[in-house]
Formats: sequence, C-alpha cells, structure tokens
Amino acid sequence: MKKLSVFLTGIVALVLISITQVRAQESEPESKFSAGADFYSNYVWRGSKLGIGPSFQPSVTFNTGGLTVGVWGAFDASGYTEVDPYISYSFPFGLSLGVTDYYSPDFMLFEKSTDTTGAHAVEINAGLSLGGFSLSANYIVNDAASLGVAGGDMYFQAGYDFKNLSIFVGAGDGWYTTDGEFNICNIGLGTSKEIKITDSFSVPVKGQVVLNPEREALYLVVGFSL
Repeated sequence: MKKLSVFLTGIVALVLISITQVRAQESEPESKFSAGADFYSNYVWRGSKLGIGPSFQPSVTFNTGGLTVGVWGAFDASGYTEVDPYISYSFPFGLSLGVTDYYSPDFMLFEKSTDTTGAHAVEINAGLSLGGFSLSANYIVNDAASLGVAGGDMYFQAGYDFKNLSIFVGAGDGWYTTDGEFNICNIGLGTSKEIKITDSFSVPVKGQVVLNPEREALYLVVGFSL
C-alpha cells in the first residue's frame, strides 16, 4: 500500500534527522536521543496475551519539546517478534496525539496491506491526562490480514493513578475480542516500586493483575526496566 510505504519512509526520515540533530548537539549536557529496555514475565497488551513466556521489550526514542519519535519492540524465546515505529506529540495541557505502525518482522516490510495480506496495522491514537486520570482512544485505519486486523478496529481505555496503585479498564472490538464485537476486554490493577541495588543505582519493578472478562482469562505480569 503506497500510503503505508510513505508513512514508513517518513518515520525513518524523522529518526535519521533526530540522530543527526543529536550528533550536532553532542556538547549539550543531555541528549535528546535515548534507548531503554523492559523485561516482563509475559507480554499482555490491551487484555490479550501475545507470545509465550518472558518478553524482552527494547526501545529507541528521540524527544524534543512535546515531540517523540521512536521504535518499540517485543521479542520472546518462542519466536514472537514485533517492531513498532511511532510518532506522537504531547501538549502542555495533557492532550497527546500520535500514529503507531504495528509491524511483525515475520512478514516482508513492504508487503501490501489488503484484506488477505499485510504486516502493518496503522493506528491513530489520542490520550488525555488530567491529574491522576487518563483516557485514551485508538483507531486502526487499514486492513492487515497477516496480523488479523480489519480497518476500523477501535480500543478505548480509562484509568486512574493513586499514590501506590493504578487502575484501568479498556474496551474494544475487532482485534481485541474473540467475536469481533465491542466489549470490555481489559480490567487491571498495577503497582511499582524501586529496588535499590547500590547507593547510586536502583531498578524500577512493575506488576499488574489483568482480567479479560471477554476471554475469561486472568493474567499476572511482573517486570523491570533498565
């Protein structure tokens, strides 16, 4: 699909421009280009378990002002792979807008996306954060049969962060439910803490209990970030 090729080319161009800008600003105390990695007991996304076993989730990002350009991935020992370029912009009053390309390297990068093929699911997303309250809306714009996606798939989530606990509930259709009908598919509780390793180094550990009533499944996820 020509539009997807243009989108991918644009993401790559933005990342290259970001790298160039960072190299030109090496004398600055802080770089706008960063890398990170998360390690989780399993990969649960919007109420669905993806892959089998522990998941390694690296990321590379460039941030300037409210703009973030990056690539996020997920890999496990069973062979599950996912590489997702994205771009987003956050406004000072709590609104964020973005586009994410969910891509599986198991398929050719420029495979045409149709109702019978396609390795890219392009999503338009929006989020709003007000104090501890958060709300997000997500919409898939294209067919990507290789990923089991039909254009028009939607997902919405609301959450609230307390001091030591977060709660959230999400609902969607298509990609997110077994029968494709709109339903609640992601209810969870989350918490986190810092584990001190040395006087100058600590590791943030996160945990979630996730219930998917539509699939009648309960998941426990624990992980840490570097």
